[in-house]
Amino acid sequence: MDKLTTLIAEPWDDWALIDSGDGQKYERYGDIRVVRPEPQAMWPRANDDWAPHATFMPASDEDGRGRWVEHSHVPAGWELSRGNVRFNASLTPFRHLAFFPDMAPQWDFARERLGPDSEAMNLFGYTGVGTLQMSETGAHLVHVDASKKSVDGARANAALSGLDGNPIRWLVEDAAKFAAREVRRGRRYDGIMLDPPKFGRGPKGERWQLEEQLAPLVGDCAQLLDDKSRFMILTVYAVRMSALAIGELVRQSTAHLDGKVEIGEMSVREERRGLLLPTAIFARWSRS
Repeated sequence: MDKLTTLIAEPWDDWALIDSGDGQKYERYGDIRVVRPEPQAMWPRANDDWAPHATFMPASDEDGRGRWVEHSHVPAGWELSRGNVRFNASLTPFRHLAFFPDMAPQWDFARERLGPDSEAMNLFGYTGVGTLQMSETGAHLVHVDASKKSVDGARANAALSGLDGNPIRWLVEDAAKFAAREVRRGRRYDGIMLDPPKFGRGPKGERWQLEEQLAPLVGDCAQLLDDKSRFMILTVYAVRMSALAIGELVRQSTAHLDGKVEIGEMSVREERRGLLLPTAIFARWSRS
């Protein structure tokens, strides 16, 4: 587990990191180009020809909010796709665009390990792009998010993709409480994906703080795996944690299972120079 792996999200037809530098990144989401803050982009940009439709201006506080400045008209929402999965993008007050393109390698990793007889869970599933990528395999999915708006968006994306008839349970739930209940029920899953935020609130005002609650959540999720399970994927953004630390947490939590634990960084590849922009850290257990 000591070896660090770099996962790379490559550009696809409806998304690309065009350029980066000077603390910002310039991206394409379909026909819409945006500029967002990116502290990891410490180098100079490749070119000064940036012409975004919108630029995100962060707030002075630390809650991640801010505002978008539109330089030309941007629709309230527009349709994108990855493979056969179609979904809506939008300018959100949290600087992202209603999905996370750097998760693409994790989606593919999960898809390779699922089939029609599998059952998988996506905790903090947000607008469901990862859920739908996994659902395409025919697997039974449980999608959990504390935000009703996000779950409604995920349902809309399922309909847009023609996957609304697939076996997916859409749950507006506190992820940690739900996982703990599943342990008490004696449930098991073939795969689990966790993409927790740094801070959050459950549907009943439950408080989520990553540093305090991640370890018990990972422990509960590991108890939902058995000797036939295929994977557990944990991704962590925007916190002062190490891949080594979350890797050790996953390794100890899955010590009762055969398999291996991988750790490392997630990144996206810039189109102009091919350089890698780091975005998050990850740890994942898998049977193979």
